[in-house]
Amino acid sequence: MPQDIEFHLPFPGSLSADLEGARQRNLAWVRRMGLVGQGRSLEWYASWDMPRLAALGFPYAQGAALDLCADAMALFFVFDDQFDGFLGRSPSRAAAVCQRMIDIVHGTLPRAGADACSVAFADIWARSIDGAHPGWVARASHEWEYYFAAQAHEAIGRLRGAPADMETYLQVRRGIAGTDLPLSLGERAVGIIVPAAAFHSPQLRIMRQTAIDVTFMCNDVYSLEKEEARGDVDNLVLVIEHTRRCTREEAITEARREVRRRVERFQELALQVPGLCTQLGLTGREKAAVDTYVEIMGVWMSGYHAWQTQTRRYTHAPHVLPHTGPGYFDQVLGA
Repeated sequence: MPQDIEFHLPFPGSLSADLEGARQRNLAWVRRMGLVGQGRSLEWYASWDMPRLAALGFPYAQGAALDLCADAMALFFVFDDQFDGFLGRSPSRAAAVCQRMIDIVHGTLPRAGADACSVAFADIWARSIDGAHPGWVARASHEWEYYFAAQAHEAIGRLRGAPADMETYLQVRRGIAGTDLPLSLGERAVGIIVPAAAFHSPQLRIMRQTAIDVTFMCNDVYSLEKEEARGDVDNLVLVIEHTRRCTREEAITEARREVRRRVERFQELALQVPGLCTQLGLTGREKAAVDTYVEIMGVWMSGYHAWQTQTRRYTHAPHVLPHTGPGYFDQVLGA
């Protein structure tokens, strides 16, 4: 069982002191936005414990900052599940639906009577950019656009019915995972501005990509059975199994190696960051922002991993919804 696999992520872990408050506020928000219905639907959503993911992934956040992170996590997973059915096998429809979401990033407000996902995302985006640095807004705009646009390419993969090569897989998976967005949310939650010269340095760019890959690669192992049953092919284990013509056990072992190599690379580059800051002539405040950003990346990896090994979304999903059907009770994304 992939859920029994362990990954060693040697990064600090903590939990926000505002978890219980976030749970209450997040449930009120998803109901107010219409993302989740009543009864079994609400129970199923609550069992995922998205606020706990936010509290683990952003332990330094409280109040409104933690709420933004928790609500964004809720949208990610509810939105993702909407593509489990017919919409996820129609690239043109997926592209059209996601274009409406992309338009919100670029200033178009949801139309009257818009679906719950559009309304919820518009709320999240407005809160995200309120008082944000223009550079952060520009970057986050691209990250959201990449996330939404990639959904159509995941649909193309489902129609193909077979995993792509590793390079193609990474391009699509990095998009549909949207894992660069939590790192950006982490910046907003802690209130830092990373100097551009440091943010775009080879060290931080590689570390950021590494943190992104580690997160979804571990997730691919834990969600393997659920995704394979529903015809999702953009999964690291399936890609390795297909391209190397190896057994499932061998593919999982190689997936663990892929994660370990990235973790080791992240640690190597982290040691270079202090010297980089000195070479760039950063001020004490700027160095502190860079150090905090490195911590954000490490904490996100460990926090996401801690959440996904315990959430009922992966460990008990067959008992709530069958693997072969859509992973949702409510259709909240207008087609």
